[in-house]
Amino acid sequence: MNNMKNIMLTLEYDGTNYSGWQIQENANSIQAEIQKAIYTLTKKEVTLIGAGRTDAKVHALGQVANFFIETSIPGESFKYALNEYLPEDIKAVYSNEVPKDFHARFSAIKKRYRYKIYLSDVERPLLRNYAYQIDRNLDINKMKEASKYLIGTHNFTSFEGRRSFTKSKIRTLHSIEIHKRDEFIDIVVEGESFLRNMVRIITGTLVEVGTGKKNPSEIKLILEAQDRRLSGHTAPPQGLYLEKVFYDIFK
Repeated sequence: MNNMKNIMLTLEYDGTNYSGWQIQENANSIQAEIQKAIYTLTKKEVTLIGAGRTDAKVHALGQVANFFIETSIPGESFKYALNEYLPEDIKAVYSNEVPKDFHARFSAIKKRYRYKIYLSDVERPLLRNYAYQIDRNLDINKMKEASKYLIGTHNFTSFEGRRSFTKSKIRTLHSIEIHKRDEFIDIVVEGESFLRNMVRIITGTLVEVGTGKKNPSEIKLILEAQDRRLSGHTAPPQGLYLEKVFYDIFK
């Protein structure tokens, strides 16, 4: 009897101790840990398909992955069984059986990333792996003004990291929201898809607007120039969280 199922997982993980999502030689990856746990549980090797490749030290609240497996374990119960074999910094928070044509990456219609900044002239040890600590205040209004130039469909070459082999640099951003609460600033970005390091470079550029190093109106010129040298620094990875991946199937 064929019990082949397409299992979808929603994953939460602390990326601090990992080289990123993707399997790499001589490095500890999120994908490898989950595949290893699935094998320990089922004694079957699977290929885990992720919605996106998070970089080293980047976290996830809602990474989505799927894999095909012949199993008697119900889809909605798979998370409980799998979590017994996953390390404490990686857990499945949701699981279900989905249609055979569901693909974690290609079925996604948009993603939401959250970047966390902490403002203080004193380093906080418990935040060092989870936020970008900045020792000065930022002008939130100027950052909001600058972010408006990035909304819509543009060529984001100026906001793409090195070692990227993506042919098309055209991307669509639906929204950028910037929230400040006490010493914390959250930059929330939603878009259809993202170039390598795109959210971190957008964040670094907005930080430079916030400190007065760049003017908000420069963002339009930076976009049009299609030159990475003109945008801001790449914000560190530990402040970035893949918060949610959206699918038509779950509307």
